[in-house]
Amino acid sequence: MNKTKLFGAALFGLAMGATAAHADDINIAVAGPMTGQLATIGDQFKQGAQAAADAINAAGGVAGKQIKLTLEDDQCDPKQAVSIANRIVANGIKFIDGHACSGSSIPASAVYAEAGAVMMSPASSNPVMTDDAAAKGWNTIMRLYTRDDAQGAFIGPWIAKKYAGKNLVILHDKSAYGQGIADAVRATAGENGLKEALYEGINAGEKDYSALVTKLKELKADVVYFGGYHPEAGLIMRQAGEQNFKFQLIMPDSIASPEFWQVAGPAGEGTMFVFPSDPQSKPEAKEAIDKIKAGGFVPEGFTLFSYAVIQAFAQGIERAGSDDPAKVAEALKNGEPIQTVVGPVTFDKKGDMTNASYDINQWHDGKYAPIAQD
Repeated sequence: MNKTKLFGAALFGLAMGATAAHADDINIAVAGPMTGQLATIGDQFKQGAQAAADAINAAGGVAGKQIKLTLEDDQCDPKQAVSIANRIVANGIKFIDGHACSGSSIPASAVYAEAGAVMMSPASSNPVMTDDAAAKGWNTIMRLYTRDDAQGAFIGPWIAKKYAGKNLVILHDKSAYGQGIADAVRATAGENGLKEALYEGINAGEKDYSALVTKLKELKADVVYFGGYHPEAGLIMRQAGEQNFKFQLIMPDSIASPEFWQVAGPAGEGTMFVFPSDPQSKPEAKEAIDKIKAGGFVPEGFTLFSYAVIQAFAQGIERAGSDDPAKVAEALKNGEPIQTVVGPVTFDKKGDMTNASYDINQWHDGKYAPIAQD
């Protein structure tokens, strides 16, 4: 990943700008944080989606039509997400690859559901998104990613076993994503015998977390689980290093970005995080990875999940024999796997991806890799 903005404002207004949908194309909106602190994730979304669209179009398109992408920037802000969701549906776009942050996806999903559009997130993990949609009869809200409760059920017991008898602190950034995953880990670690010494929310966007670090020192924290994003995690670790205080930081999937190390520096050494089993290691992904890398981008993080969303839409349209969103969503939930760069994917009736598996990754000398789950 690289935070360099490969698509500037001028490009937004040209070939990939928000324009009215054309009947001769399959129009897909790619919605996420294209600017702001989490723009790395937006880069991943658009690189993955564009690579998938290029590959599908080169092979003849979908039902004889070409895929056209529209980029929309929500900055991971709920109000902005609703605003661009309304613009997307007003432009007649029926398929949405997004959003990234759960706090954006959840309110935006109501706009898409009411318009009958299919939203499929390649990153949002809060269970509320699909649980509430299913309860309300919204059948076009989906995710090609894992859920917080599944991730919590994986890592919480591991933390409880690995750090039995140690001082655990659980932090979150008060977002739907961060607090959601922190709550899931808190519950499953507790069920497995490890009660946290502190559970607390922090204010995202601050530049000084030295008071928090001092509190962690006073608590003699051995391990800290933080539900949040890489800018805050990097600062916390750097400022802990400045106080010569070392603890084991464990994170969810949000720090699969070189920017974590750019902020934390050597103080980030040993930081662990959970991510769905390495999609880059799958044979189905090799050709896509080679092409993306040839363009100067490393397909880390959510890149391949965004790629897979475009593949899912294409196969759903072909399977349904129609680009009617309701029929496409129904066709994707029929139990047959779709073939994607992250492997075969099936969806349950809620629209969630099934059979999730995870790696525990660890940062070392500016890079990360899976570790043995002893």
